[in-house]
Amino acid sequence: MSLLGDPQQDIPVIHITGTNGKGTVAAMVTSLLQASGLTVGTYTSPHLRRVNERISRNGSEISDLDLAEVLSGIAAVEPLLAVQPSWFEVITAAAFRYFAEAPVDVAVIEVGLLGRLDATNVADAAVAVVTSIQGDHTDFAPGWELAVAGEKAGIIKAQSIAVIGEVDPDLAEVFVAEGPESLVRLGVDFAPVNDQVAIGGHLVDLQGVFGRYEQLFLPLHGAHQVANASIAVAAVESFFGTALDAEVVAEGFASLKLPGRFEVLRYGPLVVVDGAHNADALRASARTLEDEFAPAGTRIIVLGLLAGRDPDRSVAAVSELRPDLILCCSLDGSRGVSAAVLAAACAKRGIAHETVGDPASAVARALALAAEEDVVLITGSFRMFEPAQTVVLSFDSQN
Repeated sequence: MSLLGDPQQDIPVIHITGTNGKGTVAAMVTSLLQASGLTVGTYTSPHLRRVNERISRNGSEISDLDLAEVLSGIAAVEPLLAVQPSWFEVITAAAFRYFAEAPVDVAVIEVGLLGRLDATNVADAAVAVVTSIQGDHTDFAPGWELAVAGEKAGIIKAQSIAVIGEVDPDLAEVFVAEGPESLVRLGVDFAPVNDQVAIGGHLVDLQGVFGRYEQLFLPLHGAHQVANASIAVAAVESFFGTALDAEVVAEGFASLKLPGRFEVLRYGPLVVVDGAHNADALRASARTLEDEFAPAGTRIIVLGLLAGRDPDRSVAAVSELRPDLILCCSLDGSRGVSAAVLAAACAKRGIAHETVGDPASAVARALALAAEEDVVLITGSFRMFEPAQTVVLSFDSQN
């Protein structure tokens, strides 16, 4: 980064990590900052369709021309490096360079993996957010929670205001030990105080660090998104050091669009795609379906996973959906868990299942089986999003 002029030092950064919810909180923080009148750069992962989605300015993804320009600048200095950077390191550098040159008033940066050793941690966060500590990228050996918390705590620097979300109170000292300027916690310094399921989302009241915000419409499904909204408000309050204007908060949430996060693609049958990629997220997906939709018909699950997730734990979580059928598919690439492995996990639990080669074929099979009153939930990875959307659009055009 020094060869590029350390662009990550040119703008204040809100840095976000967490097992689940970090992408959602990044989107919420971005929207709240934009509603406050700031120009915002956002760096997130993974992308759903194309890499440009990872780098955006005020919600608009980087153009092919701008991406090519910043990557050319990085390529020019690569021969001077002792070690060849990884793909993620290159894209991270591109994001920081683009934000510095665009320019933006603030950068919202989502961690790729864990935090302390992540490429994004070249930045020194003004606000460091930890959304949750749950089971992902771990072997669940004794002490795993402490180990994961320690890695995620690494984004907290001496000048950071730390905003801690859904974390076991016993782990609080891990974050305090990093020596932040100050630290606020969900359930202690800020919290949701009211949550009502509404058409298309939730109607919520939030107590922030500095202010209270009532009758906010959150256009997202899932009670867990209410906690994410509370974390996002606390992060933006911490960035400004004061309460937010109530109308700004309402506007910021009302404009939210989060593709692939319990997103309804069609009705009759109900088709939902959710990038829930670990057991905790899959259980949250199950609660959302039950609490907010309570489908009366057959429940068909299309499941695909990436390596690093325990298939048995994932299928156990999916079983909470009370599926009538799980269609197991293999994601493309070397990291995809094979459909046969998922099928074996289903068989262990006595769940009816079929093995279908790829996500697109599995979604097409689900739509062929589903009646109008049924539900099809496509889940397990954000890599399920593009084939799901493509097949559903094709299905709708023919019916």
